[in-house]
Amino acid sequence: MGEVESWSRVMSLLQEHAPADHADLPGPATEQILAAAEERMGIPLPRELRAWLLQNNLDLPEEDVDDDVACCGFAGFPDEGMFFLGIRAMERLYANHSMPGGVNPPDQPDSPFWRNEWIPFLSDQDGWTGKFVDVRDGRIGRWAVGEITTTAEYASLAHYLDSVAEMLTNIADGSHPTCSVAEGRLVWT
Repeated sequence: MGEVESWSRVMSLLQEHAPADHADLPGPATEQILAAAEERMGIPLPRELRAWLLQNNLDLPEEDVDDDVACCGFAGFPDEGMFFLGIRAMERLYANHSMPGGVNPPDQPDSPFWRNEWIPFLSDQDGWTGKFVDVRDGRIGRWAVGEITTTAEYASLAHYLDSVAEMLTNIADGSHPTCSVAEGRLVWT
């Protein structure tokens, strides 16, 4: 299954089981928005990430953006402490992490905290932890400040989105240990 099909499955499950959360999500990005972001970042978006953003650009409306936090997103989705980033939030976080030499720290190219070939798509509000797509091979990795970066947590964006769909299925059938649905919204305990 590709990322578009996997995301469609996530959206269908969210619409069915948490319709109020689903209704909050915005529509797709445009090719023009993505091209402008690529130009500003100086790196092309991987095909998978581009296809996903063309389904839903998960940026908050301008009036809901909090300039005092590193990242803004739809709270509680896909989990309690992290949220999917829209293209503006991706750009902002990418700019915070990218380095002139391409690797942070520059003396550890084989085990860096960050590489400029990584584009974040999921984060906490501080930008201290999250997931990224490696533009070189499409694999999904995870970073966390103070921890070793994991570079191949998922084989692809589609695989990661499939795991989100599985989590939503568990929530819907009542078997998720820390989340349920109340009044059409995901509720984390």
